[in-house]
Amino acid sequence: MSLEKDPRRSRLLNDPLAIRAMAHPVRLDLQSLLGREGPMTAADAARRLGISQALASHHLRQLAKYDFVEPAPGKDNRERPWRLVSTSQSWRDAATTPEGAAAADVLEQLLAERALDSLSRWQQQRVSEDPIWFDHAGIGQTGFYLTGEELAELVTQIENLMQRYVDERPIDDKSTRPPGSRYVSVTQIVTIAPEE
Repeated sequence: MSLEKDPRRSRLLNDPLAIRAMAHPVRLDLQSLLGREGPMTAADAARRLGISQALASHHLRQLAKYDFVEPAPGKDNRERPWRLVSTSQSWRDAATTPEGAAAADVLEQLLAERALDSLSRWQQQRVSEDPIWFDHAGIGQTGFYLTGEELAELVTQIENLMQRYVDERPIDDKSTRPPGSRYVSVTQIVTIAPEE
């Protein structure tokens, strides 16, 4: 769900080709890395991800083709770093066409798998974490009956709670991170049961 108000930082994806271009593990890794670390070259990204520079360059060019990344200013004419164009994407409108719905399904499955992998890594490390982190991370589950309008209100309230941090601390701007802060990923999965 798109959270950022700046139109350049937030992007509504409705082109199935762009959604499919994003739905690739290496491309998601590159976007995540650029978000955490800020602009970097293909060579630096390749080293960090443990892939070849040619593979990193290929996927960065594909991300650039669909306007997910762009060239950033380098220290000199030889250095060619890349930076994120948008740090938040939504594809809610994609489901209005069969092609868009299929592309969104692929992307959402991949993102859900990555969230489960992240949860598994957290479960392995959490016993050694400070209680402030341990006590407030993991999975919670709640089910209740809502109308469509109430669901829309609930989702909006959750987005508004997170909006402050998104606005104050753009993910790719290290200077806005307070001391002691850590990357926190919130994956919101909302499912609706069929009508009885």
